[in-house]
Amino acid sequence: MIRIEHLHKTYPLERTARPAAAGTPAAALSDINLHIRKGEIFGIIGRSGAGKSTLIRTLNMLERPSSGKISIEGEDITALDNNGLHRLRQRIGMIFQHFNLLNAKTVAANIDWPLKITGKYTQQERAARVTELLDLVGLSEHRDKYPAQLSGGQKQRVGIARALANTPHLLLCDEATSALDPETTQAILRLLLDINRKLGLTIVLITHEMQVIRNICDRVAVIEAGRIVEAGDVAEVFLHPQHAVTRSMVAESAPTIFSAETAVQPSALAGITQLRGLLVRLTYVGDITYQPILSSIAAATPALITILQGTIARIKDTPYGQLLVELRGEPADVAQVFATLDQHNIRHEVLT
Repeated sequence: MIRIEHLHKTYPLERTARPAAAGTPAAALSDINLHIRKGEIFGIIGRSGAGKSTLIRTLNMLERPSSGKISIEGEDITALDNNGLHRLRQRIGMIFQHFNLLNAKTVAANIDWPLKITGKYTQQERAARVTELLDLVGLSEHRDKYPAQLSGGQKQRVGIARALANTPHLLLCDEATSALDPETTQAILRLLLDINRKLGLTIVLITHEMQVIRNICDRVAVIEAGRIVEAGDVAEVFLHPQHAVTRSMVAESAPTIFSAETAVQPSALAGITQLRGLLVRLTYVGDITYQPILSSIAAATPALITILQGTIARIKDTPYGQLLVELRGEPADVAQVFATLDQHNIRHEVLT
């Protein structure tokens, strides 16, 4: 669906607060390379100022890159003229952090606006589409209200309906939930997931919240200082973060995830006076999470396995489990335990 190759974006010094050498432009994006699959929900996460907003705005050319190439459905959008960009933006919907609704227009009129300005639809066709979209986002009874009469979550639902008006192939979400309370955030995320599944719509969202990524994304890229520092399937990145920035964000959002760094902290070993064996992290992903593998191993080997800490949860639709265990036994017995774990595709890492 989308392929980004060697993308760079620089600004004049006066447009950025980032320190840079005098007389040189400041880099907002540096050598970005990503591919996004058709029909997936792809997340881009980073802290404030990392470059994520600039990156997502290059996907509809609201920000033109300084160099590099972006292809959407096989078309190089960096080479488009104004007419080409106009056609492109009709295939791309965008949801904004602060809604960007027209306050003087009703809910129905806000949704109708992108249909009206295309000049392609009759009034009857537009009215039917508006009714369809209001039903999709659950706002049929609010069609004649104005934005000032709506809650934050309702305003964002209007924004989503408006973004879908022209039946886009791609939906961009620019911090679509960061202005909402936690309960409303979950409702909006469920709506986006439902839209993705019903319409097969490709969604690219940016956020600084790892929980958003965990709840609805299929894959994720982590951006820091304008560079992609890590990318992959959400479960892999979440459970086995490689970059320091990713590990920090995972630790903040999910302290029960046992990384190599957090697992050896005193809080993880409360009540254990002294470790006499190996400290091992086990990670289960998928249906194996609910199988009694450790019980079977304990019955089949003299090795002693003591569970120190554990968790079971879900990443989008995928169950996962993590255990922090102490493993004691003869080298041959420990090797047998590891071999059995390998047979069941249970990842094991010796932490200390």
